[in-house]
Order: sequence, then structure tokens, then C-alpha cells
Amino acid sequence: MRRTILRITLVVVTAFQVALALIFTFASGPFVAAVGLDPVPAWVPWIFAMFGARALGFAYGLVLAFRDPVRHRSWIVAMIGVQAIDWVTTLAFIATGLLTVAQASTALFLPPLFVVGLLIGFPRGGAFDVAPVAPRPEHAAA
Repeated sequence: MRRTILRITLVVVTAFQVALALIFTFASGPFVAAVGLDPVPAWVPWIFAMFGARALGFAYGLVLAFRDPVRHRSWIVAMIGVQAIDWVTTLAFIATGLLTVAQASTALFLPPLFVVGLLIGFPRGGAFDVAPVAPRPEHAAA
């Protein structure tokens, strides 16, 4: 059950990472307008595109974690940190009045759900049935 929760969470988070990467890289202006934020300076799409590249990198890492969560658990840990920072930052901006609940949209409730899903399914030690890996010939005892 834990592995199923982890795999579902990884798929959903990966989909959001890819979607955000595409939006911020290719449509940051329309996105800003769609959520009702003030127009941004002309240089902001540059930083959004850089974020998009990083989001694609995280999506790649989460695909690796989906395929082998024990081996790639560091990607899961990293995404737990990203989601926690996203949520705390969203709450802070709402608290200061710089962002409304409507503008925050899914950033208000998805990060804690993602963190819970990733923590519930997090592979602890040999938590999942993993086939033993045979030693490589160069590492085998002589």
C-alpha cells in the first residue's frame, strides 16, 4: 500500500513539474495574467525559464525515483524539501497580502498533500521488495 501511495504521488508531482516547466518556459506572461497578478518586468520570463529548466530536471529525477524508489530516494527527499518550501512561501505571501488565496490556487493545498504522500511511501532501508543486485565481477571477492 505504501509503495502504491508513493508511486501515485510521484506520478502526480512529476506531471505538475512538467506542466509548470512548460508554462513558465513558454507562457509565463499569459500565466501571470491568468492568475491576476500585476504585469511583470520584461526580464522576469528569463528567471521563469530558468525555473522551468529546473522543474524538468526534478521531473526527470522523480521518474527515476518512480522506477527505483530505494535507489533514488534522494530525489524524493529533495522534492519533499521543495514542496515544504513552496508551501511555507505561499502561506507567507498570502499572510502579507501580496498574494490572494485565489491567486495561490493549488499551491495552497497541494504541497502538503504531496509531502504527506511522499513521506507515507518513503522507502526506509529495505522497505520495498528489491531484488538483490549481484556484485560486479570486478568487485567480487577473489
